Formats: sequence, structure tokens, C-alpha cells
Amino acid sequence: MTLQEEISRRRTFAVIAHPDAGKTTLTEKLLLFGGAIHVAGAVKSNKIKKGATSDFMEIERQRGISVATSVMGFEYRGRKINILDTPGHEDFAEDTYRTLTAVDSVIIVIDGAKGVESQTRKLMEVCRMRNTPVIVYINKLDRPCKDPFDLLDEVEKELKIRVRPLSFPISSGTTLKGVYNIYEEQLSLFTSDERQTADASTVEIRDLKSPLLAEHIGERYAAQLRDDLELVQGVYDPFDRDAYLRGESAPVFFGSAVNNFGVRELLECFIRIAPAPRTATAESRTVEPDEPKMSGFVFKIHANMDPNHRDRIAFLKICSGTFERNRNYLHVRSGKQLKFSSPTAFMAEKKSVIDYAYPGDIVGLHDTGNFAIGDTFTEGEKLKFTGIPSFSPEQFRYIENADPLKFKQLAKGIDQLMDEGVAQLFTSNLNGRKIIGTVGALQFEVIQYRLEHEYGAACRWEPISIHKACWIRSDNAEQLADFKRRKHTNMAVDKHGRDVFLADTSYALALAQENFKDIRFYFTSEF
Repeated sequence: MTLQEEISRRRTFAVIAHPDAGKTTLTEKLLLFGGAIHVAGAVKSNKIKKGATSDFMEIERQRGISVATSVMGFEYRGRKINILDTPGHEDFAEDTYRTLTAVDSVIIVIDGAKGVESQTRKLMEVCRMRNTPVIVYINKLDRPCKDPFDLLDEVEKELKIRVRPLSFPISSGTTLKGVYNIYEEQLSLFTSDERQTADASTVEIRDLKSPLLAEHIGERYAAQLRDDLELVQGVYDPFDRDAYLRGESAPVFFGSAVNNFGVRELLECFIRIAPAPRTATAESRTVEPDEPKMSGFVFKIHANMDPNHRDRIAFLKICSGTFERNRNYLHVRSGKQLKFSSPTAFMAEKKSVIDYAYPGDIVGLHDTGNFAIGDTFTEGEKLKFTGIPSFSPEQFRYIENADPLKFKQLAKGIDQLMDEGVAQLFTSNLNGRKIIGTVGALQFEVIQYRLEHEYGAACRWEPISIHKACWIRSDNAEQLADFKRRKHTNMAVDKHGRDVFLADTSYALALAQENFKDIRFYFTSEF
């Protein structure tokens, strides 16, 4: 296949949602319909010890939430599909924001009973900033849900995007009869109780006036469906793929991922309308996927994917050209030429060595501690891709060693976990103590758990009062030196040795910004 053919058959997307909307369950069912797995693991069921395919860290299985983005690739109807399942919990939002830099489109999952929730709004803002095409999947129809039209209005109003339903539910909760696929004019009936495999009966009904409809779902529901679909055609604009690709309009599907309702419809439509790999923005220019030379960037690092081997994997998104095993590539930040003998493709924690990868693919590179999030690899050109920031943390604690005999393990654990970008490490200029900053409180629990279980190190947390951390820079060396001298007790350096001002109150921060006009204060690390 030519490079152009490989690009056009790829679909790389993220599944995003508020916690508990059913994101990981939907990911699992997409894999099931794609034939990548044959039995779905019940995500939170303790009876089935398998757990969700995409939640492979021990702590994720215990809590029933995703705390790290996982990558899964599979082939479906001649397409190569790469799914990135992201954490929904807001404490892990930073991982999700960075993941959105590596995808070409997004599926947003919404709970049909709860509607649009706070985290969904924030994630939509990130998609809007990047003009990422969005498909909405309204989930949990097996439970009593809000009226479908109310939900569609809520999505339009809250997410500030035009919607167009491409499937429509026939009731919800205990009276749920199925889903009508407007896109393909098919009725999907789900009489089967078989939830673990991809069996579902569909009836093709081109003419809604056909008596077949009432035979399958009853006269009352048939009349209701006819009325609803008439309203859909009258109220919503016809589906416009170009508007979807520009991020201006969102197709909407209804279903119940846990019962396999409406998942096949979503997948079939997705592979037809979703974009192939798109252009990537670097500081110096725009990179087209069909350029012959390879380029890509690291958007995530994961330590201990296999705790037995203590391995670190850097996730590389290929932006252009063909990535080849055992070929030299320039690691732009260090200026070194590196080659990779065992680049891997993913199926959650299962990995297989690959010889080639193409734009849109996510490749795992074994990392001995040389890589950082945002690193670029090319065939020689000095590119730096933009839009992969670290955000200023909002919660801070001192980290202390709880076991003096395990000092080395703790240092190594902190070092590797910080490289993942789950949290940020600051070293105080005043006393040399280590301070961990995170976006949310749950991160501290995850760090403590992973230090103990993956590195055999024990830590304890001590409180510290910090309102905000911001990176500082100035062209006025004298003023910068004066600022650092006066604010010595509030100064620290981050993992890369950059100056950070730890303001203890919002007033102190405002005052510093007012008094030191030549100093620039940054609240994301990308500057």
C-alpha cells in the first residue's frame, strides 16, 4: 500500500466523558464489535475478575475508574482504528487534555439520565480550541432517561455546538425497544440478553409506514417513533459532513454500551465520516501527514506498564511519513540520533513489536529516562510541535520519605512518575524540600499507591500553603535577580531547572505581577 492509502484508512480518536458516563464500557464494546476482543469484561463487576481491557493498572480495577489514558488499535472493515480511552475524573484532566493533541476526532459519551455534566463542558472547550470533530453518544438508555429532544437541546446549549441525531431511541429504561438508525434506515432490536458478545438483531425498514414496524415494536411505539422522526427531519439540518469535520456540528447517537445497544451503528457510521489523520502544527510550520519524511511527538509517558519489567513506554504519535524499526531518528531536544529495535503497537497493556507505522498511529518506544512529554522525533529537521502543555497545579503537598532504607526507590519512583506528567515536582530554594503539585487531590492517592506497589517505596504527605505555581521569565536580568532575592522563601525550581514562583495567596501573586512589570508569569509550561 502507498503512504497515501495507509493514511486514508486510519482513524485515530479519543473517547472522553464525565466520570461514570460509561466511557470505558463503550471503548470495550467498540473493541468487541471490531473483533479485537471476544468477551467484554464487566468494568465494575467483582464476579468477573477480568476487568475492563483498557483499565489495566491495579488501582483502576480497584476503584472502577480510569486514571491513565490507554491506547488500543484494531482492524475493522479495511480501516485501522486507534482508540485512546481517557480518564474521566477531573483530577486526571491533564492526561486527557494532552491526549486530545494526539487524536483526529473525539467521541463524547453522555449519561442519558444525567445529561451534560461539568467535566464534559471543560473537555468540549479543549476540542473547540483545536477544532476537533466531535460525535456524541448518549449512553445508558437501559435506565430511565431524559426525553431525547430535551437531551439534544441540552447538548446544543451546554456544549455550544449544532447537533444532528443519526439514530433515535424507542423509549428507555424497562420499556426500551431498540434504536432506529436514521443514517442507514434500519431498526435495531435488542431482544437478546447476551451482553458479553456482539450479537444483536437488526431489521431493515426503509418505509416507516410499513406494518412491519408495528409488528416488531407494537403500534403505540411505532406511532411515537414516526412522530419523533418527523420532528427530527423538521427541526434539525440534514447531516453535513463538512460541518462535522470543521467541528461546527455533532452527529448524535443513542444507545446503551453495557447492553450493546447502538454501538454497532456508532462504529459503522464513525468509520465512514470520521477524518483520516490531519495536519499537525509545529512552531515553524504546518506538517502534512503525506510528507515523505517521518515526524512525530511524545504526548504521554507511562512507567511500569509491565511491573515485572519496570519498563517505561513513551507514546509517540506519528504525524507524517513512515516510521520504521531500527532506523535512526533525530531526538530534537537532545540532538542525538536514536534507533528503536522494538517499537510496539498496543492493545491496552498487551504489546506487539511492529516494523512500520504510519501517520495517525501511536507507537510505544522503550524509554530509559531520556524522553519527556512534548519531545519531537524527525529525520533531521528541527521541529517542535505545539499544544502539549503542562498546566499550573492547583494542589500542593510536601513529599517525605516514610522509610529511610528505601531512599533510592523513592527518588527513582518520583522521578519516573513525574516524567509521566501526572503531577509536577518542585524543589524549594529555601530548604531543598520536594513539593508535589497536582491538578486534583486524587492524584496524591494514586502517586502514593503507585510508589508503594510499583517501586516498593513508602511516602507520606505534609501540608503546605500555596495558592498557585507559575513559571517566571524576564529579559531584565537585574529585575529577575531582585525578584528572586526578595521572594527567596517562595522560589523553587521544577524538574527541568526552570524558575517557579510559589505564590501563597492570590493577593501576593497580583502584587508581584504589579510590582515587577518586566517579569512574565506563565500558568502553563508551554512558553
